[in-house]
Formats: sequence, C-alpha cells, structure tokens
Amino acid sequence: MTSTVTAPAETAPSALAFRPGRWIDGWNAEDLAQWKAEGAGIAQRNLRWSIFAEFLGFVVWQLWSIVVVSLPAAGFHFGTSQIFWLISMPSLVGATLRFPYTFMVPKFGGRNWTIVSAALLLIPTIGLAVCVSNPHTPFGVMLLVAALAGFGGGNFASSMANITFFYPQRKKGWALGLNAAGGNLGAAVAQFAVPLVITIGAGATLQLPLAGLIWIPLIVVAIVGAWRRMDNLSHARADVKASLAALRAPELWLMALLYIGTFGSFIGFSSVFPKLIADQFPAFSTFPVGGATLSLAFLGALVGSLARPFGGRLADRFGGSTITIVAFVVMALGATAVILTLPLDSFWLFLGCFLVLFIASGAGNGATYRMIPTLFALRSGAGDGHRQAGDVPAQRTAAAALGIVSAFGAYGGFVIPQVLGLSKSTTGGYAAGLGWFVAAYAVLLAVTIAVAVHGRRRGVRI
Repeated sequence: MTSTVTAPAETAPSALAFRPGRWIDGWNAEDLAQWKAEGAGIAQRNLRWSIFAEFLGFVVWQLWSIVVVSLPAAGFHFGTSQIFWLISMPSLVGATLRFPYTFMVPKFGGRNWTIVSAALLLIPTIGLAVCVSNPHTPFGVMLLVAALAGFGGGNFASSMANITFFYPQRKKGWALGLNAAGGNLGAAVAQFAVPLVITIGAGATLQLPLAGLIWIPLIVVAIVGAWRRMDNLSHARADVKASLAALRAPELWLMALLYIGTFGSFIGFSSVFPKLIADQFPAFSTFPVGGATLSLAFLGALVGSLARPFGGRLADRFGGSTITIVAFVVMALGATAVILTLPLDSFWLFLGCFLVLFIASGAGNGATYRMIPTLFALRSGAGDGHRQAGDVPAQRTAAAALGIVSAFGAYGGFVIPQVLGLSKSTTGGYAAGLGWFVAAYAVLLAVTIAVAVHGRRRGVRI
C-alpha cells in the first residue's frame, strides 16, 4: 500500500497594523507567511539603519585610541599611565552605559531610541575637537571628554536588543552578526581615517580637531535616516520582570564571562593596538600616503569585524559553543605567538600574529552571542533552542540578556589596556600582560567545552 503525503497549505500571514510614529502592531518574525509577505523587507530596512547608527557609535567610541598616539606631536605631555587611561576610559563608560541602554528600546521604541542615541554622539565629537585644539587642556578635562565617548559604546546594547526582535530564531545569528560587524567596523574606519585626515596638508602642525569634526555630517544622516526609515515594534517589551529573570539565570553570568573573553578581547586589543605598534615598532607606526600618514593599526579591528558575521553564520550551522571553542584555541595560540616573536623585533610577524588573534576574537564574538538566545529558549522549555525562540516572555528575557551580556563584555575594553599598561609600567614590556591573557583563554576554553558537553548530553546543539 502506498500513501500520498501532501504539503500543508501555507496559512495566510497574520496582519500587521501600522500606527503613527512608525509603530508596528502584530509583529511575529516566526510567522513564515508574514515574514515572506512583509516582515523580511521591514527587518532588513531596520537592520541597515541600525548598522549605520551603530557604526558611528563605534567610530566615536574608538576615536581616542588613535588620537592619543598623536598627542605628543601636538604638544601634549602626558605620562604612560595617563595615556592608557585616555584609551580605556571610553570603554569603561561605554560598558556601564550598556546596562541602561538595554532598556531604552523597550521603553521608547527601537526607532525612537536610535534617533536619541545617534544625536548624543554629537557631544563627544564636538568635545574632542575643542579639547585637542589646545595643548594646555588639563588632563582631567581630557579624561572627562574621553569618558563622553562612551555614548558610542552604549549604542551596541540597544541596537542588538532591538534587532533581535525583528528576526526569527533561525536567522538571528546572521542578523546579529551583521549588525555587530557593521558596528565593529567603526573602530577600523576611525583608526584608518583619523591619521589620514589630521595630517592632510598639515605640514608640521596636526589638525587634531578634525578627528571629531569629520563625523558630524554622518551623525546627522544617521539621525534623519532613523527618523524616516526605522520602526518601533509594540511587542518589543523587556520589562523589569524580564530583566530580573535574566539576572537570576545562571546562563546570563556564564555568557557574560565568555563574552568578556571574545568581545572584550576584540574591543580591548582594538583600543590599544595603535599604542602597542607605536611603542614596539615606532618606525612602522605610520606610513606616508601622499601628503598624509596611514596607521596599519586599523587592520586588526577590520579583520575582527569582518569575521564576526561569519562566526554567527557558522554558529547557526554548527552551534555557538563549537565555534567559540575553536575561537579560544586560536586566540590562545595567537597571543602565544606574539609573545614568542616579540624578541625577533619583526613588525610583520607581530602584525600577522595579532591579526590571527583579531580574526579569532571576531568570529568568537558572533558565535558566543549566538549562544545567548539559544540558552534562554532552552530555559523556557523550547525543544530545540537552537531553532526555536520560545514564547514571547522568553524572547523578552533573551533580549534583556543580550544587552546585559554585551555590557559585561565591553569591560574587556577597559581591562585589556589597563593590564597592558600595568605590564609596560612594571616590566618594561607587554609580554607579561599577554601571558596573563593566554592563561585566561585556557580557563574560558574549559568553560565553553563544559557547556558544549552539557548540550550534547541533552541532545541539543548550543
């Protein structure tokens, strides 16, 4: 006897309702019919403008990492410790701002908060231009303005929490990876563009104020673009109950630890890379390009940013824990290779080993972040958290967790420069500090392996 199996008819998409202020009711990314009819186009449009606004946030967040290298030539006289504080202060403030920023999307709407958060970027860019125009600016004032650059770091949490509501579970890894990578690229673009712009036609005088002023027109574009093209989702509500649920979950603290290792390494090494190159290889810190100079420090942030969405896509396919394990192995090997090759005094070996470290950290960012919605879906009782998002409360808890975990991870941007600054001050070099990071990666690798094993025992790919 044979039987005929007929494919189920595709159900009509659930209706979307559009209200003034660009609010959307009835959004359900898991509704395949709705996704095909309207959802995908709306999600992609919001993702594009989210990426652009977050990109500028990272630009502003990382401006001081490249500006500090040029301060001595501009007449500023700060000690090693002061320089490392200027590098790390934006990360400290940005990481802390990620906690409140996580809750701004649920409170005000993704589109509305993107407008506000983009407008706040005007403060640190203008402040930087004013401060660096006078070499007699006190260090305390410089540190305060560097802290204001933390506005850019906070953007990531609200942007990622917003985008997770727009995409179905099966596409979150790629979508979140693209959103994050687009933002991460801001670090590379800032480190590429600023040395060129401040030295074009400058002669003996650097045009340091341009490091902040050149971004103002693009920030205005982001504000207008978010106002006209982004949307607010009425169901994107992460209330206090969801946030407290996330904080009580051991999965959150586990992922915060792992994300410090992946994203913390990316943003921390991105911040300090221009300074490392200038200290270790002053002859290679800049290269002439016509009437300007170029720093190759941007390559680290660039390759790490480009690797992030691929880490997310690989995590979609193989599981976030598997890719994160590979990332920590490669990061440990890359840092070890830097330590071993430092005595050779070869800039190109130094650069190559660090680029391996950046690629691994970037891929690890995407993979580790992909684990968060999976773990919280499993916590809600979803049979396969890798492909099922769970109910709406579970999605809201996961969105809150995404922002909170991103905040903890960003503290790596403060810790890494401070640790390397301590290593430089106490030992005269950076090898000791890098050795401490190798040990940390080994511990994080063991933790990730334990998570992967736990998932396999449950028959789930985490």
